[in-house]
Amino acid sequence: MEFRRFHPSDAPSSRSRRAPASDDGVQGAWRTLPLEGRFEVVYEDARGAWTTRTLDARELKLGPGRTLLGGTDRAHGLYRGLRADRIRRLTEPASGTRIETGILDWLLARAEAQRKARSARIPRRAA
Repeated sequence: MEFRRFHPSDAPSSRSRRAPASDDGVQGAWRTLPLEGRFEVVYEDARGAWTTRTLDARELKLGPGRTLLGGTDRAHGLYRGLRADRIRRLTEPASGTRIETGILDWLLARAEAQRKARSARIPRRAA
């Protein structure tokens, strides 16, 4: 039997690995869009169990093949990243909006509207 010396510093670093290139030429890049709001979400977890969660949204993370709605789970006080494809229903209690289809499109439109509202509030400096 042959033994080899191993030390964690000898292991290949995750930083040195390159993500496979996507269709648009960006290699494994994630984009983060700020998103604000409180949402009640009916979510299907990895085991197929459905739960209702109340989330104080902070961001929408867009990555290769996956989109996450990130925020603080009010029941547990912890940050959660919920996969958008597993959200079965999204309700915004403040406005009474309830969405069961096209959830990702609605979240993207909401993030874009909030971005435009923020940029309108910020005064531009003369060059």
